Amino acid sequence: MTQEEIFKKITDVIVAKLEVKAEDVKMESEFGNDLGADSLDRVELVMALEDAFEVEILDTDAEKFLKVSDVVAFLEEKKK
Repeated sequence: MTQEEIFKKITDVIVAKLEVKAEDVKMESEFGNDLGADSLDRVELVMALEDAFEVEILDTDAEKFLKVSDVVAFLEEKKK
């Protein structure tokens, strides 16, 4: 998968889970400040990303997801 494909798929998950507009999701968007995700939203988001990308995301990895770009980088590495 290319970075653009990964970003698009992540955006789809974020839009569905956080009920934000796709145009509001950018690589530099922060989950808390920009997208309004609280701790429960983050847990649900990680579970949805695991399903969408068929990967396991450990809690220690998920804690590092501050921005959308962090998730893109993580999934790029996983999908190699």
